[in-house]
Amino acid sequence: MNHDQGARNALGGLTVLITGATSGIGRETAAQLGRAGARVLVHGRVRARVDAVLGELRAAGADAVVGLVADLASLADVARLAREARTAAEGPIDVLVNNAGVGFGRDRKQREISSDGLELRFAVNYLAPFVLTHELRAHGLPARAVINVASVGQAPIDLDDLLSTRGYDGVAAYCKSKLALIMLTLDGVTAKPVVPSNSLHPGTYLDTPMVRDAGIAPLGPASRGADAILGVLAASLAEGITGQYFDERTPTRAHVQAYDSDIRRTLRERTLEMISPFVDL
Repeated sequence: MNHDQGARNALGGLTVLITGATSGIGRETAAQLGRAGARVLVHGRVRARVDAVLGELRAAGADAVVGLVADLASLADVARLAREARTAAEGPIDVLVNNAGVGFGRDRKQREISSDGLELRFAVNYLAPFVLTHELRAHGLPARAVINVASVGQAPIDLDDLLSTRGYDGVAAYCKSKLALIMLTLDGVTAKPVVPSNSLHPGTYLDTPMVRDAGIAPLGPASRGADAILGVLAASLAEGITGQYFDERTPTRAHVQAYDSDIRRTLRERTLEMISPFVDL
């Protein structure tokens, strides 16, 4: 898949909502989209950080940028984010990039919970993208593509213990949440509206707060992950590629469980039960 200047230019004029855009890969992706002429909806958890990114983008010549603040550990806040994004877009949202995520945790044996009482990694890395995508799709959005930032780190999901209540390990919880996100991507192929839906591993141990907080020495710059996201997005738009999992820009196979339609169906059913207090189903 070639990601040349022509592909980058094709991103100009798009309206893109990107979560987790105040640091790391998300911040780099927002900057590249801004330089390409896209209208960027910059999401972050802290207003000051969102404003800082908006200032940087505008100083670099990207005038069409809007900031949105929401805590993805609260599914009610995620639903609000979807509503506010629709208003802020001032037109159709063309692309959704579910990029925000929570890593392994500093103490990998300490089970953390979200404000809704759900295991934090499952909530932020999977349930939040599920709710945001669901709420946008209910209004015919995004119009052009969904890109989910997953990971090469994937672990089989225990349908009887989705919230990792037994033998907790932060690394395993993270890997399970990312596999669930890939399953959401595959289900998105037939969801309405029908738009390309793809997921990717953006690169191994790139220079992001998530990696540094885990005590891991970065193996590459965050911009490498942004290049991967925009490469997959460009291919999704130009070639209509959908239902794929990429290792950076190379199509590959996810964990075998991702392709089990029975497991995906059960996961979706139980997910809908979990999110029902926060959204209209």
